[in-house]
Amino acid sequence: MQTKGNLAIVDELFAPSFVDRTPMLGVSPDREGVKRLFAMFRVAFPDMRAVIHDQVAEDDRVATRKSFYATHLGELMGIPPTGKSVRIDVFDVLRLENGQVVEHWGVVDQLGLMQQLGVIPAPADPVTA
Repeated sequence: MQTKGNLAIVDELFAPSFVDRTPMLGVSPDREGVKRLFAMFRVAFPDMRAVIHDQVAEDDRVATRKSFYATHLGELMGIPPTGKSVRIDVFDVLRLENGQVVEHWGVVDQLGLMQQLGVIPAPADPVTA
């Protein structure tokens, strides 16, 4: 789904009652929001690929630390394509019931992404004493 763009699988993987506890701005906290989010990112980053760095499962929860690597080739939230290569770091926690995702909490390094795209300046080098 994330790297191949198969949004039809969302209805299979996510329960009808799914709630995203930390939705991105402008995205509804339900299955339709998941589809919209990944469709938006597929347009902006058609070559997006995910690398999972860590993944831990316990009871009904799965925690994942991953990075997406991609090239900004399409519009993203009003930002025209820059052609820049980016790394988007993400941390997700999913809660499962009956083999489907029912809740999500996540952190996406949106500031880092905007800095890589040149929308927000990167911080200055720290002053050393």
